[in-house]
Amino acid sequence: MTVSQNIVVFTGDLTYSVRRGIVELDRAIPGLSWLILCERRPRAAGRLLRNQWRNLRRNGWRWIPYQLGDIRARMSHPRAAATDAPGNAWTLSAIKSRPNMSILYVEDLHEEAALEAVRAFKPTLGLSLAAPILRKPLFSIPVLGTLNLHKGRVPDYRGMPPAFWELWNDDTAVGVTVHRVDEKLDTGDIVATATVQRADFSTLRGLQLQLDEAGVQLTIQAARSVLNGESVPVAQPPGGKTYRKPTLSQVATLERRLARLQPTSASLAKRIVRGTAAASTVRLWRAGVGSWLSPRITVVLYHRVSDDARDNLTVGVEKFDRQMALLRQYCQPISIEAALANEIVPKSDRPLVAVSFDDGYLDNYENAAPILMRNGIPAAFFVSTGMIGTDRRFPHDVRRGNAPIPTMQWDQLRRMRDWGFTIGSHSVSHIDCASEPEDRVRAELAQSRDDLGRELGIKEPLFAYPYGSRRHMTPQRLELVKEAGYRACLAAYGGSNVRTIDRFNVLRKGIHWGFSDDAFLFECLGLR
Repeated sequence: MTVSQNIVVFTGDLTYSVRRGIVELDRAIPGLSWLILCERRPRAAGRLLRNQWRNLRRNGWRWIPYQLGDIRARMSHPRAAATDAPGNAWTLSAIKSRPNMSILYVEDLHEEAALEAVRAFKPTLGLSLAAPILRKPLFSIPVLGTLNLHKGRVPDYRGMPPAFWELWNDDTAVGVTVHRVDEKLDTGDIVATATVQRADFSTLRGLQLQLDEAGVQLTIQAARSVLNGESVPVAQPPGGKTYRKPTLSQVATLERRLARLQPTSASLAKRIVRGTAAASTVRLWRAGVGSWLSPRITVVLYHRVSDDARDNLTVGVEKFDRQMALLRQYCQPISIEAALANEIVPKSDRPLVAVSFDDGYLDNYENAAPILMRNGIPAAFFVSTGMIGTDRRFPHDVRRGNAPIPTMQWDQLRRMRDWGFTIGSHSVSHIDCASEPEDRVRAELAQSRDDLGRELGIKEPLFAYPYGSRRHMTPQRLELVKEAGYRACLAAYGGSNVRTIDRFNVLRKGIHWGFSDDAFLFECLGLR
């Protein structure tokens, strides 16, 4: 590979996944220079009206509430994440500040000024990321051609949108492909492929989020192989099918089909009563009632983000993304470090909420961390260090008869640390600190602390004790935690930290799949 190579990106929307793919590739391959060409077509009134009429005819009455919801979503502006929040490196402002990256906005990617700018840049390789259909005068400019990231398996699923038609056809997996751009839609030679397996409780949005992550990694793999001269593209097999955007009726049909696969947490009557109470309380808070209450910090606790299960340790991928978006919009997310900075809880015009995870399951890295960064939410991950990178099973999984569930590797935890997440201790082997012999508790506290220091360079870590109820920690064992050099100890038996926060008895609330959006926000208010 030469010392410096030029990458041009063609896009119509600098979404989070596009921005992340650009930055991650820049980190993976040193010496790149970037020109990001982003199409912004003017919205002429006549064209907008024609599009609205066309969509109304195609989708019927469903188009009206759909458009109202879209307008409402566009008008809601969650507060920006803190500049040091995980995921800040992938914001648009962060990309604009990178000295080797330049963004050029154009009305049409194929206008002569855009073509001339690309020619002047002399790109080695082109990348089509969420771009409109490219024409040959543009995609043929880069010396090594242009690669397209397509979130679908070709040739069977050309077109759009990601994962929808695979679920419509009841496939057991969804694919992502990087292929060379040619003069037809998604027909170029294949450079790299990946697959995301459909889980028992997968949703459309959940699979799309997972495809975003798979797409980032596949783009890095494909671009590196092409730049290194190692790529051997393969022609697509004959046949296949090109899909178009589904109607809102088809979307509703698929949503009903997938909803029938999801369990229910309670009877319909109970769900209505609980939902109404939670929604009413949340709305009263937003109306200003919360300002009358004592300041408080709520620490929410998760274990798994996965669509493999629906139990009291698991929340689904789509639901977790929605919960983090709600946190960003209606609460003030803070890191556990910020929560522990002062004994007195500060006043805030929005509920203060810190996010934490226990155990160290692999889905924390694969699903939770990307969603947290997408939403700019800090979080702490408390891991049982003796389980990391092993096939050992957690005692609670053994008791439940669960199949083996993979845990994270140390390399993954290092990346999470570098992304800005807090990594803490959850003992070595998930012991009950209250019932185990004192010598074993002392040894596990020391070993877990030393593991974190050796592998991650963490000094004086935080500790969240396993199982987390009152009976699983005693005053004597808490003294052992302090003697081992831990800076704080977190429980898991519910409650919020009102007025003050006790470093060695930080209260946390467990969250699982059964929480509705309003019920989740109710927990974040810290009223119980």
